[in-house]
Amino acid sequence: MIKRLLHCTGQKYRFGCCCCWKCSSETVHLEHTKDSSEESNDEASQQYQGLTGLRNLGNTCYMNAVLQCLGSISPLVEYFLSGKYVTALNKENGEVATAFAYLMAEMWLGEFECISPEVFCSVIGDLCPAFTKKTQQDAQEFLIYVLNVLHEALKKAHKGRCYGNTSTSREDRRTGSETSIITQLFEGQLSYDITCLECQITTDKSEVFTVLSLPIPSESACSLQDCLECFFQQDILTWNNQIHCSFCGTKQDAAVKANIGKAPQMIIFHLKRFDCHGSYKRKLGTNIYYPLSNLDLSPYIYPVFRKNPKYSLCAVVNHFGYLDGGHYMAFCKHTLTQNWYSFDDSQVSEIPQSSVQSAAAYLLFYTCKAFSVPTKPHKY
Repeated sequence: MIKRLLHCTGQKYRFGCCCCWKCSSETVHLEHTKDSSEESNDEASQQYQGLTGLRNLGNTCYMNAVLQCLGSISPLVEYFLSGKYVTALNKENGEVATAFAYLMAEMWLGEFECISPEVFCSVIGDLCPAFTKKTQQDAQEFLIYVLNVLHEALKKAHKGRCYGNTSTSREDRRTGSETSIITQLFEGQLSYDITCLECQITTDKSEVFTVLSLPIPSESACSLQDCLECFFQQDILTWNNQIHCSFCGTKQDAAVKANIGKAPQMIIFHLKRFDCHGSYKRKLGTNIYYPLSNLDLSPYIYPVFRKNPKYSLCAVVNHFGYLDGGHYMAFCKHTLTQNWYSFDDSQVSEIPQSSVQSAAAYLLFYTCKAFSVPTKPHKY
C-alpha cells in the first residue's frame, strides 16, 4: 500500500526518494523534470518548504502537533529525505519508517499548503489501535511511541557500553549497544547516586531517556529552571518506596540524586500539567517561563569539567483546554526563514517571537546545535 501511494504521488515533488520497506533494494524516485516557470519560482517556493499544514482526521490534533515539531528538526528530516534511512531499514516496524519518510517528503517537497497524514496515521494505528480511534490522546505518549518505533525500525547493533536502567517503560529499555538516528539526536543518559541511609554506602545506576518529564513546583507561575531544580533535587525514599540494599540485604530508606551523565543534541522536556491521583484529575495552568536561547544545563550535568553547550528552543507543543479534552497545536522555528510559525492542524501562520512564550506549553524541544536547511537529496 505504501509503495503504491509513493509511486502514485511522485509527480507532486521536485526531488527526493523513498523506499518500499518490503523491497529495500528498490528505491522509489520522487522527481520530475522542471520547466522554466518552475525554475524561476524555486527561490520563492523554498520559503514554503516545511510550512505545510496537516489535516485533522478526527481528534488527531495531538498527532499533527508532534509531527510538525519532528518535521522542524532538520537533521531528522534530511536523514529521511536523503534516503539514508534505506540502508538502516529493518523488517520490524519498517513500514512506519517508510510512511514517516513519505510524510516528510510531502511536508518539505510537496506543492500543497495542506496535506493529509492518513497514510502515517493508518500505519501507526496498525501497531497501536488507540491512535486511530479518533479520540483525543496524549501528545507526550504519542511522541515517545513514534520515537520508539522509528528507533526499532532503524537500529543497528554496535559494540559499546551497555547502560543499565531502572525504568520499565518500553521507550527506556534500549541499551547502548543499539544506535539509530533517534538515539543520535534524542537520547541522553541519566545517572543516579543512591545512598543507603542505613549503611551509608552509595551505588550508582544509569538509564537512557529521550523525553524528560518535569514536575511543576507552582500552581501560579514558575520558570523552566524551577522545574529542572525540582526534578534534580535529592529525594528521600521511604516506606513503600524503599530500595533493596545489596550490602544490607534488605529494603532500606535511601537518598537518590539524579544528574545528566550524557546530554543529547536534542533535549525534549515534558511539562507535567496533567495531575492525576486516583479518581482525582486536574490540569495545571501554571504559566512557565522558558528561555528561547542560552538554556544552561551545566548545573545538572556531571562530570562538571565537561564542556556543556547552551540550548536553543526550536519547537513547542501547546495544549489548550481541559484534561479530558482541549486542543493541541505547535510553534516551530523555520530553519530557512528563522521565523516562528504556528501550526494549528491545516492552518499555518507566522507569529512574532514574543508569542512563542505560552502558558499552554506542554512539550519543549531544545537543540544545542544550529539547524541548517535540509539539503537537496542526491539521485540514486
